[in-house]
Amino acid sequence: MGFLTLTLFLFFTVICAERNGPIQTFVIPHSHMDVGWLYTIQESMHAYAANVYSSVTEALTQNKQRKFIAVEQEFFRLWWDSVATDNHKKQVRQLLKESRLEFVIGGQVMHDEAVTDLDDDILQLTEGHGFLYETFGVRPRFSWHVDPFGASATTPVLFALAGFHAHLISRIDYDLKDVMQKSKKLQFVWRGSPSLKEQQEIFTHTMDQFSYCTPSYLPFSNRSPTYLFSPLNIFHVITLLAYPTLLDLTLQAVIELRLQIVFWGENHQRSPFCLSPWALNRLQAHVCLSVTNQFFLSSGFYWNGVALFPDPPKNGIYPNMSLPVTKETLHSYAKTMVQNIQQRAAWFRTNHVLWPWGCDKQFYNSSVQFANMDPLVEYINQNSKEFGVTVQYATLSEYFQAVHQSNLTWEVRGSEDFLPYSTEPFQAWTGFYASRNVLKGIARRASSQLHAAETLFTRYRVSYPDGPVPKEEALQKLKALRWAVSEVQHHDGITGTESPKVSDMYIEHLTQAMMGVEELLAALFLLPQALGPASNSEAFNKQDSHSKGSHQDLEQHIIVYNPLAWNTTAIINVTVTFPMATVFDDQGQAIPAQTQSSADSNTTYDLFIVVDLGGLQHRKYLIKFSEKPGKEGSLTHHAWVVSFKRLNVSQELKTGRRLLPVLNECYKIMLDQDTNLLHSITDRHEKRTVRMTQDFWEYQVNGNVSAGPISDNYIFSANDSAVRAYKAVKMEIVPGKIITEIRQYFYREEADEDYTYSVTTRVPQSFPSGRLCYRLEQSYSLGPLVVNTEAVLRTRTSLKNNRTLFTDDNGYQMMKRPSRTFVNDTVARNYYPMVRMAYIEDDSSRLVLLSERAHGASSQSEGELEVMLHRRLWNNQEWTLGYNLTLNDSSVVRPVLWMTLGSLAATSSLYQREALELQHRPVVMPIDRPQKAWKKEPRTGSPIRPVVLPDNLHLLTLSVPGWFYSSNHTLHLRNMETGTPGSTQPDYDRVLLRIMHLYERGEDPVLSQPSTINMKEVLRGMGEVRALEERSLTGTWDIADLQRWKWKASEDPVRGESVGVKRSSVRGEFNVTISPKEIRTFFVYFKLK
Repeated sequence: MGFLTLTLFLFFTVICAERNGPIQTFVIPHSHMDVGWLYTIQESMHAYAANVYSSVTEALTQNKQRKFIAVEQEFFRLWWDSVATDNHKKQVRQLLKESRLEFVIGGQVMHDEAVTDLDDDILQLTEGHGFLYETFGVRPRFSWHVDPFGASATTPVLFALAGFHAHLISRIDYDLKDVMQKSKKLQFVWRGSPSLKEQQEIFTHTMDQFSYCTPSYLPFSNRSPTYLFSPLNIFHVITLLAYPTLLDLTLQAVIELRLQIVFWGENHQRSPFCLSPWALNRLQAHVCLSVTNQFFLSSGFYWNGVALFPDPPKNGIYPNMSLPVTKETLHSYAKTMVQNIQQRAAWFRTNHVLWPWGCDKQFYNSSVQFANMDPLVEYINQNSKEFGVTVQYATLSEYFQAVHQSNLTWEVRGSEDFLPYSTEPFQAWTGFYASRNVLKGIARRASSQLHAAETLFTRYRVSYPDGPVPKEEALQKLKALRWAVSEVQHHDGITGTESPKVSDMYIEHLTQAMMGVEELLAALFLLPQALGPASNSEAFNKQDSHSKGSHQDLEQHIIVYNPLAWNTTAIINVTVTFPMATVFDDQGQAIPAQTQSSADSNTTYDLFIVVDLGGLQHRKYLIKFSEKPGKEGSLTHHAWVVSFKRLNVSQELKTGRRLLPVLNECYKIMLDQDTNLLHSITDRHEKRTVRMTQDFWEYQVNGNVSAGPISDNYIFSANDSAVRAYKAVKMEIVPGKIITEIRQYFYREEADEDYTYSVTTRVPQSFPSGRLCYRLEQSYSLGPLVVNTEAVLRTRTSLKNNRTLFTDDNGYQMMKRPSRTFVNDTVARNYYPMVRMAYIEDDSSRLVLLSERAHGASSQSEGELEVMLHRRLWNNQEWTLGYNLTLNDSSVVRPVLWMTLGSLAATSSLYQREALELQHRPVVMPIDRPQKAWKKEPRTGSPIRPVVLPDNLHLLTLSVPGWFYSSNHTLHLRNMETGTPGSTQPDYDRVLLRIMHLYERGEDPVLSQPSTINMKEVLRGMGEVRALEERSLTGTWDIADLQRWKWKASEDPVRGESVGVKRSSVRGEFNVTISPKEIRTFFVYFKLK
């Protein structure tokens, strides 16, 4: 083994001799602290997380050379608020002043990049940045996105908008990373938006194959885990078979490098370069290659060992503590470290090597860590000529600054993302796109509720600054939901890759915060009425006595709020217990409505109401119930259910002989009475018919690791094609004047009493707005599934799409996904995240599916759009069983998709706005129960004035953040230094406003044009704007002061050193022009009433 080590050491020494001067190594101490995953936040805080910050603060204070980067803010904030002593806080401020403690990313969590929504990515980043700026006056400039499972092209755009100089990623396809390493293209300038291009570009560093962890294999240690690769000769065979690209090295170097790859790989569920256990079994090599540091006998450069749960050891002795650095081991440690540095240096263009020192749950005993590393750093530097390497503790900013000063010209990467992500031939991490569908749905509903509450509270504060809703209590409720929504964006949170107890924790935090915000919404709707004219206040107060007589019909009041800044016509659904009702608006006018028996209950009815709402406007509606049908000419229609018998479709049947049409102004939908399935849809405007069938299919996957590749929380591994998930279909149609409802029930076996799958399609009729009829609203029910089943909705059409799919990146931009063929895992590697939308198209038509939660999507065959909606898995992998990560999800899930079919031009003008209308549907709040009519039904006066933006602009954020800090940076720093903050109370008058342009350049001839608005005029419905300041994305920078490094790019012959945002200041001005895909952020100040 010593010969092998020496060979590889000499090999990389020769490589480094080609460089000018020694390799400058930046050792970056860090701890990767998952906000969830295996353990709850409370468990992690107790076991190790609190100790990380306490011990790091103390260790750095003891030695001026030591440094550390802090990443996720949630643990730090919990430590700061509940654990840190006054002395700790004083030390932290000093360390920040000395630039030895550095916050990177600065968001509440390290968010996932595949299944998170743009709104929530921005929210969690803003939450963290607001805390850091308010508390310390610091503003992060660099990212450290080392663990999300693939990299979105939206993330670099957001980080650029937040003022970052550089971006760092790690998890990309194993084969792509190998190519990039060999060609020294792991670093590039990323222009994530095709519309913004160089305006929001960012330099991006991709970590090499060792990712964010340091070596765990020590060739000189008698504690090394040699049991993991016995017998050695079989391991040699495995290495050569699995990694033929390494054959150009000597055999000795291959063996040594392979060992490093196995033990130093990306330290999460398994190493990306680690062979699957089933592959080893096929070679009869009975070895364990699970690569989590819990299983190491020796953990390399992790002298504090492995965190112990549930309680830290009282004697301070942790499992797997590395061999100490002593006189006897010092040189061996140095050789191992230098060897790894030289290997990494060969993959980058500059003399600078980023050497991350840390991994999952590290530095909870920082004094032990640094006590061992300090002499090692000193020894290497004393022998730098021999080693060809210098080493220094560093922050991330120091590394990027050195690379920036190299003044090289970098290749440009366009708007391509790094999704999906695979770690080896049979490990495509595309399963998590659909894992824990219930959690994904709750998280997005919470986000939508938060948006509604933020906008409503902001309106309330401007209109009633001293109103009856306590502003302190309101802000606390909003902050609780901000925290919960931010928290679940963690890359092992909304992904569904966490343990069941952690999933339960997320859901508990979300639902508790949602309950508080629900109470706030009720107060905001109701209490301000008492401040208005008498006609308003009477609307929410009963008279002294009810009308007499038991025959009196009952009535109920509801308030409906539109949280979007567009005028809208919508159809809302209220569950009622009466078969008939008449509905009146706040002007006393009867409005169109429809009642029908509910599909979910034999004792309730669905009441569909057509509501017209202005932007950010709420209105009150009165529902008068009756047991009898409405009078002639009534605007309320009662629809009756028409049932069709259950049909066996397990055998080949003749189809298309008996077609039943369902029509509205936009579509003619044909249903096949031979199968009870969809047959075709005709676009009545374009007069084009598309053959179309929708049904449910299942991938039946393996759960035995000895039998082949498995699917798990992360990975989708299709052993074969999907099979039809049902044998019989029943159908009901409810023809109506407001909507027509098509209900289809799918039975796994023909004789089953209960269905496993269902889809309810609501076909709206056209109303004056003219847009509703394009929208086919589909609600699904799936489950409980059979174990080791992955359920998909398969929409098969006659479109000639060449198996090309389009899906969104975080709801921000669309990505073209051509079908790709691989030697292995082609089905799984052609799955992509669908956060808000996916579509397929040919030259004439486009089929769009919009979603209110994340799913996986694919086009496996010509004309198909497949969406994975639910997964239930179990496997016998020891590691998975040990942490209860088997995803045995027996729930019934009920996602919603909206479907649109039309020409490319028609759908381009629709789908962006439709996706937002699905995400932010009107908030419906009953304010009483059905009861006898009031003696006098008062009118409530005119509705509040709307706030309306042009069709191509979206009000992304309207909130009262409640930050303490002054927006003047110099003043804020002065206040912090003198210990006299500008305010000891939250600023309730500062409004955070973001507006986003929805369209790409060239996407639509009208809507893709820049849009100029006068902010005073747009916001006049809320109040009078007195001041406007443009800010960075998270609000911490005045846009006029924001300067970001400029990196020389191959497409730009001349570049400056730094550049600000090329916009004129809006201070004192109120006309703002927003160009395609821009997100503009402002502080707005109103004249209070």
